Formats: sequence, C-alpha cells, structure tokens
Amino acid sequence: MYIGARNRGVSPAAPGEFETLRIGPIEVSPPVVLAPMAGITNAPFRTLCRGFGAGLYVSEMITARALVEGHAKTLRLAGFDSAETPRSLQLYGVDGHYTGEAVRWLVDEGRVDHIDLNFGCPVRKVTRRGGGAAVPLKPKLLRRVVRAAVRAAGDVPVTLKFRIGIDESRHTWRDAGRVAEEEGCAAVALHARTAAQHYEGEADWSVIAKLKQAVQTIPVLGNGDIWEAWDALRMLRETGCDGVVVGRGCLGRPWLFRDLADVFAGREPRDPPRFGEVAQVMREHARRLADWMGPELGVRNFRKHATWYTKGFPGSARLRGDLTRIDTLGDLERILAGADPDVPFPPDAMRIPRGKSGGRQTVALPDGYLDDLGDATPPAAELRETAAVSGG
Repeated sequence: MYIGARNRGVSPAAPGEFETLRIGPIEVSPPVVLAPMAGITNAPFRTLCRGFGAGLYVSEMITARALVEGHAKTLRLAGFDSAETPRSLQLYGVDGHYTGEAVRWLVDEGRVDHIDLNFGCPVRKVTRRGGGAAVPLKPKLLRRVVRAAVRAAGDVPVTLKFRIGIDESRHTWRDAGRVAEEEGCAAVALHARTAAQHYEGEADWSVIAKLKQAVQTIPVLGNGDIWEAWDALRMLRETGCDGVVVGRGCLGRPWLFRDLADVFAGREPRDPPRFGEVAQVMREHARRLADWMGPELGVRNFRKHATWYTKGFPGSARLRGDLTRIDTLGDLERILAGADPDVPFPPDAMRIPRGKSGGRQTVALPDGYLDDLGDATPPAAELRETAAVSGG
C-alpha cells in the first residue's frame, strides 16, 4: 500500500478532469513544471527528473546582463543536454535593455524553447539590488522588463514567476499577473508565499485561487508545498489553477515526477523505493554530475543531494556525515555498498522539507526604493555576477 497521503481522501484524476496545459506551442502533460533552483536544476538533475515523468523542466536562474556580457560561467549554466526537449531557461533581469538583449541572443542562437522570468527570488543579495521579488513593487519597471523580453522572444513563449509580495503589507501578485497578461506572456506561476516568509510556514494556496480569477486569458500555475503527488491534485482542485510548479519536494526524490504522472493519469502511485533503489538513483545522479562538471566538481556538487536522498532513513545521520565528505565516485560506491538495500522508505520522510529553509526575514531593498513606486528606472546596482541564488 502506498504510504503517503492516500488516507487523506485524495483520489487520482478522473478522465478529462483537467484541461491540457499549453504554454505557447508547448504542451505540458502532465501539467507539472520543475521549479528553477540554483545549483540544483542543472542539466544532469533535469535529465534525471525527466526520466521519471514528462513535464517541463526549467534551468537554474541565469543573469541576463552576465549572459549578454559573455561571462563563461553563465554560458555554462545556460547549457542543455543534447537530448533535452523542450529547453526551458529561467532568466533574471531588472533592466529592459539587458533582458531584451539576452532573450534575443538565446532565441537567435536557437538555444531555448521557453523563457521564464524571475520576479520572485527572496534572497538578500538579489532584493537589495532591486531584483527578484522587489521588481513587482514597481509595476512600470516590471512592465518595461517584461515587454522587452516578450518582444525579443518572438514565437518563443515567455512566462513569469513571482511571489505574493514583499511582505503582508505589500502584496504585488495582482500587478504582476496583470502586467504578464497585458504584455503577452504565455503563463504565470505564483509561489504562494511572500518574500519575507522566505520558505517558512505553509504556502497560502487561496492567493493562487484569487490570481486564477484575476488572470482570465493565460494559464496560472501554483507553487508551494507540493511534497507528494496528491498535493498537486489538491492544489488544482482547490484553486482552479492550470498546473503546478514543484521545487523542494523533489529534492532527493526525483521519482516524485513518476508519482505525479501516475495520479494525473488516474492511477495510484507506486510505493516509494527501498534504499537499494534510492542508491541506484544516487549513483546515476552522481555519475551524470561528474560527466557534466568534471569528476571533482561533480562529486562535490552531489554532496548536498546525497543528504536529501538519505534524509529520514534509519541511521541516516551517520550515513550523511560520511556522504558529505566524499571526493570521488568510488567513495560514494563504498559508502552505499555498506548500507542495507532492503530498508523501506520511511513514511515520515515523505513530507520532511528539504533544501532551503530559515525563518521570516526583513526583505532588503535599495536605499529609497519605496519612495517612488511609479518609477520605471532600473536599479543602479544590478546583480551582474552569476550568483548562486534561489529561483524564488
């Protein structure tokens, strides 16, 4: 018997219950999108997740200005595996010029099939420069950036991802949705938390429902607290949204996309894998990272994933301690070989948060940023480096 949310009365999708999600010319079935996450949703992880189920798999956030200026690290981050399709990339920008130029280059070079614009990142180094979740505070500035991207993209669909707002006193979701719809975006996605919440507490799905009512002509996707496949069905049924964006719920559990494909197809999801199966996925993930980044950097990057894969298993604290010190694929193999492959996936681990956490924060903004919210001037201190920041 499936050990997750089955007893909470959620049933698989009925035939024809949900309409097909279309983002421009792209059909997304099931209606599931992998959230962009810095240092995580690179080509190896996207490929691994895609192997478990169809959907749309978005790259980690790329900085528009750094891309235009040809920064080598940014160009590498913007890379796709030769077999990836559709190729979906998230772009960060606060200036219409650089955002438009970045989009034009990506499209003219035939590098992307979909572009997502980040207006939800809550990380201090981004918002204090007026980027991420700070941009929708200034609707005219937001409109300039979005308009530049959509015009430069041509037939390539552009979507927006944003949060409820900066904090409880400054909600920006309504303006962001309106600008996206009026400027020709193909869809919007709402992370149902404020930037001040960061990743604390429960997402407020009721705002997703309100956004769906406010935005009538393009799809609305919901993001926040999709820990199990059943959560995705509950979100669509409760809010009327058109699809879901999955972030931290798939960390260390890429088979979540298999479960999502099952429930949207009307099937009960399969039982979670035992540790032996988890170990096989870990080996594949680590190998893909080593092939993509080089052995040393790839294995080092895998260390954080190893802690998420093993979280909740009996004795996993000691195991994680060993895994965070691995330097080679051989080290990983040696540690995994010493673990019991028949240990079942622990029920309590289904909903253990992984990835970013932390309590509420006071959102940092540029000096004087709130003085004139009608201003459309780009912030002077734009983020130029390819910072390891969240996709929002």
